[in-house]
Amino acid sequence: MNDDQLLRYSRHILLPEIGAEGQDRFLDAHVLIIGLGGLGSPVASYLAAAGVGHLTLADPDVVDLSNLQRQIVHTTERIGEAKVTSAAKALTALNPDCRIDTIAEALAGAALQQAVDQADLVLDCSDNFATRFAINAASVATRTPLVSGAAIRWEGQVSVFTGVPGDPCYRCLYGEGDEPEDTCTSNGVLAPVVGLIGCVQATEALKTLAGVGQALSGRLLILDALHMQWRELRLKADPHCPVCSQPH
Repeated sequence: MNDDQLLRYSRHILLPEIGAEGQDRFLDAHVLIIGLGGLGSPVASYLAAAGVGHLTLADPDVVDLSNLQRQIVHTTERIGEAKVTSAAKALTALNPDCRIDTIAEALAGAALQQAVDQADLVLDCSDNFATRFAINAASVATRTPLVSGAAIRWEGQVSVFTGVPGDPCYRCLYGEGDEPEDTCTSNGVLAPVVGLIGCVQATEALKTLAGVGQALSGRLLILDALHMQWRELRLKADPHCPVCSQPH
């Protein structure tokens, strides 16, 4: 690290669990963020600020006026721009040393698996189950750690899936036909709730990259913001899971 970086990241370096070695791990890391909306906004902002050296942003959507109630990486002036372009501008202004790559399309199939495989860690900040299932399958196939988050109304949830054989995956949590059909478009969401969940995702991502603390692997953290209560569920691998129980 140069002198500017030592000053910029000094509060991380002071943490004994991170130190200079952990900060170097952040600087050397490549993280894929899928979805630059309510969850992806705080995730991308904090990872860029924290010094993650290479971020790949993937989202097919453009900034809409209705996004600005909660998607704080975007601005009124950037309505109509691709979300990845808008986010890249904000992140570059925040930390010009962070390399930002953008994918302004919906990742799927081989392209999704390749993008996940090239990253050290992937964050699922998407808003639909089809995308979440696809990201999970790519994470398991490539054994790439996955930090998953979701939020709606006053509620949210976060977990970490290691991609390691024997550990649970996202599909162990939601089987075929079990997933709810609610969306923020039809049900709404309180703006800071996505920020709370996104911040937890960013925290788990940095812990995973630095190899410190106890990750949310095998645990699902659930938020009820209306009553400001957190609860935790234990997750186990489903021996009949169509994704992680199959040999790869």
